[in-house]
Amino acid sequence: MSTLELLGFGSTGWGALLLVAAGVTLAVTAVALLIGAVLGAVVAAAKLSGNRVLSFLGSVYTTIFRGVPELLIIYLIYFGGSSAVTAIGQAMGYEGFLGLPSFAAGALAVGIISGSYQAEVFRGAYLAVAKGELEAASAIGMSRGLRFRRIIMPQVLRYALPGFGNVWQLSLKDSALISVTGLAELMRTSQVAAGSTRQYFLFFIVGGALYLILTSLSDQVFNRAERRANRSMPSAMGQV
Repeated sequence: MSTLELLGFGSTGWGALLLVAAGVTLAVTAVALLIGAVLGAVVAAAKLSGNRVLSFLGSVYTTIFRGVPELLIIYLIYFGGSSAVTAIGQAMGYEGFLGLPSFAAGALAVGIISGSYQAEVFRGAYLAVAKGELEAASAIGMSRGLRFRRIIMPQVLRYALPGFGNVWQLSLKDSALISVTGLAELMRTSQVAAGSTRQYFLFFIVGGALYLILTSLSDQVFNRAERRANRSMPSAMGQV
């Protein structure tokens, strides 16, 4: 079978499945990034709170999940989560093994990893906000909520964008590790296609090319967002 037939969109081709798998990769990365954003914001707030216990717990979180290999965390979440779900099911009278869905386990694992990096991104972005602006807002009687909404949040998001883009790229590549759970994302589908056709070089090259396309498009999106944020910031600050 020719290369065009193998990569085609017909009944014998793998093109459609690879594109669907690329979509699954984007979906699991997006969900993981949202989970990481929530965790990262909470951990960053804990580390900036001034409370020694909360700051310590935040440091423990970032140290563990930035220091432990990503694949190990995925194994722990997937198999540990499946064991926990099975134990709960058995306690309720269900017999047999209950596996955690691959998508959910993968998104959660990559999200937890992503959160440890996003916490530092948000913390650094907050520290970059000019303290004089916060003091001026307090001096004119601006409430905490209004100060956060009008001054802190816009600038934190602006300063965090470059780091946020880097975390997205890391999460996009980390999503390849989810293939060990059986999720049919891009890496797993490339492996199956390569094994089924014995065209290992071809399908791994195609898989790598699709990853490069995803990361290149992502770069353009974040660069555009940064330019737009930099243009809009002066006008936003002028309204404070």
